[in-house]
Amino acid sequence: MDFLPILILIGLMMLMMMFMGRKQKRQQAQQADLQNSLEIGDRVMTTSGLYATVSDVSDTTTIGLELSPGVETEWLRGAVREKVGPEIEDDEEIEDDATDEADEELVNNEPPPVDDDADVDDEDTAKDKTAEVESSKSK
Repeated sequence: MDFLPILILIGLMMLMMMFMGRKQKRQQAQQADLQNSLEIGDRVMTTSGLYATVSDVSDTTTIGLELSPGVETEWLRGAVREKVGPEIEDDEEIEDDATDEADEELVNNEPPPVDDDADVDDEDTAKDKTAEVESSKSK
């Protein structure tokens, strides 16, 4: 009778360990499938958060990643966390649109025309406020 609660606790612990082990095995299998399915041109993210394009898959333990055009590095396959999607080919169009808008802003980035009468009024107002502050300090 005294052993029944202990047996139940041991049974629950074993059941919990079994489920945790299954989950871990499933995650390892998914990671292995990902690393084996990588092909040249795939866009990936590494475990350190670096985005790159796969450039070489000839080795079984390492993989070549192209960080930017002409910059290639070699990484362990285990460093690849996930595929993030295909590389965007329309980067130039997006940059051209942004550049056009920036150019328009630069052309229109001239100071506004100065109204001489408005400046005189502003100077008078500023002088009045300065005089009020000085008079309040002297009191």
